[in-house]
Amino acid sequence: MCLDHSTNGSDFRELTQCKLASNYTGLVMIGGGVPKNFAQDTVVAAEMLGFDTIMHKYTIQVTVADERDGALSGSTLKEAHFWGKVDKAAEQMVFAEATVALPLIAGYAYHKGNWRDRQPHHLADLFTKSQSKVLAV
Repeated sequence: MCLDHSTNGSDFRELTQCKLASNYTGLVMIGGGVPKNFAQDTVVAAEMLGFDTIMHKYTIQVTVADERDGALSGSTLKEAHFWGKVDKAAEQMVFAEATVALPLIAGYAYHKGNWRDRQPHHLADLFTKSQSKVLAV
């Protein structure tokens, strides 16, 4: 696996640690391109390192990119499912300008109120505790 030399791969390793430490994960991606692929690839990275993991369970992408030009930003979540990155049961492509769509999505999620009964995850603890599922440095 080739990692970005400017960060020494630590940010990708940390993101993969979060994926491995969670029972299931979801992604909300604004835009596309390399950052979108970076977040999705934690599933592939975990598998390449020998860990058994599942696809991201929920995925939303807000983008104005069109898949017809073949660019990375326009690749669909159905394509990501083909590569084993996201579950297609709960994926949603939102073709809209982010400054319009994101406030509407965030407002809906907040006012729905599911966060009130949610237990905190304390994901920062991943980097201070030793865990059997977490990647070695």
